[in-house]
Amino acid sequence: MRVVVAGGARGRALAEDLRMEGVEVIAVVAATAPAAVVADATVDAAAAGLVAALSSADVLVVDADRAALTAALVAACDRFGVRIVARCTRASDQRLAERFGVRAVDADAPAREVIDPAAGDSTRPVGRGRGRVIVVWGAAGSPGRTTLAIGLAAELARDGRRVALVDADSHAPSVALATGLADEGPGFAAACRQAARGALSVDELERISLPHGGVSVLTGINRPGRWPELSVERVQAALTVCRDWADDVVVDVAASLELDEEIVSDLDGPRRNAATLGALRVADLVVAVVAADPVGISRFVRAHSELRAVIGATPVRILVNKTRPGVLGLDPRTQVRRAIERYAGAGEMWFAPADARAVDAALLSAQPVLRAAGRSALTAAIRRFVGEALEPPPPPPSPRRRRRRPSRRPVAPRV
Repeated sequence: MRVVVAGGARGRALAEDLRMEGVEVIAVVAATAPAAVVADATVDAAAAGLVAALSSADVLVVDADRAALTAALVAACDRFGVRIVARCTRASDQRLAERFGVRAVDADAPAREVIDPAAGDSTRPVGRGRGRVIVVWGAAGSPGRTTLAIGLAAELARDGRRVALVDADSHAPSVALATGLADEGPGFAAACRQAARGALSVDELERISLPHGGVSVLTGINRPGRWPELSVERVQAALTVCRDWADDVVVDVAASLELDEEIVSDLDGPRRNAATLGALRVADLVVAVVAADPVGISRFVRAHSELRAVIGATPVRILVNKTRPGVLGLDPRTQVRRAIERYAGAGEMWFAPADARAVDAALLSAQPVLRAAGRSALTAAIRRFVGEALEPPPPPPSPRRRRRRPSRRPVAPRV
């Protein structure tokens, strides 16, 4: 482990204790030096050396002071994949560390406690371990992947399970916009960077996630141009750690499954669809969203074989969304079922209606459909799908045998 210590005399004393514990201390700087380097655009030799030390460090130990612990420093450490440990002397320091979501320790804490991530006291509950990854995928177009992913996560969290919602869409991420959360935070890209360094933990996921109702959200990239940050190895490693973090991890991915980049180039470079392919390969269950119109059904049928080639024997639950009469005749469910059974070989499927009013209410309030329109037909369809396809209800108790009571026939009076 490589550590940078920021502080005066106490920082130098802590550095000596860390070295005695066998920790590699690569730099000991002034308390406000990291924050000043991040805020100042000019780079001299000393500043360049500190930036290089931060980029190669695993942990930054800094005082929980407003001049030393800043938002710019936290954002820079997230980009570098550096975990921050804030040393607190007052209650206000503790509140400052909690506001930035960094781990807080006492200023006089021993060196072993400072560098031990398991020593942090996390107040949020964590999953029961080895949770399942549910990937929400759909063919090209707008079948409603993000709306249904948010709704499924909210419904799964109703029973008290620990649920995480991950935006792994490398083409058009929209979970942050649909939930009203800031997309400037670290999010899933920071989790992938930490996973690549082997430094991602449950505590770190707690820090970089954003709460939304009863769901912990890892927002996606805020610019599509950042897609090289989501490689296959990083995505798979991050989702593996997420299994220990939550009971159910709902992942929203893009539609494209092509591997054209590997055909036009022999180099092992980044792949635009790596996030989708990586998430699908580690999924325990895939929810395939189909738009109930001729174009949506045709696109799903053509992409179904590619999906099967990627996921193998992973179970797939088909959810036909935006079902409405008119475009497919008076009985759209039968028409969709026959087409998918004939051309895709899939038999079991569920249906969700085209409920524009409920979707508009959810977008307007930045809430899941289940909260914005709890009595809508779309909400009822999502709950039915979760109960039957994702979380089957427990079997009914076996009926008890009732004892037959001897029938009391009226006794005829004696004559």
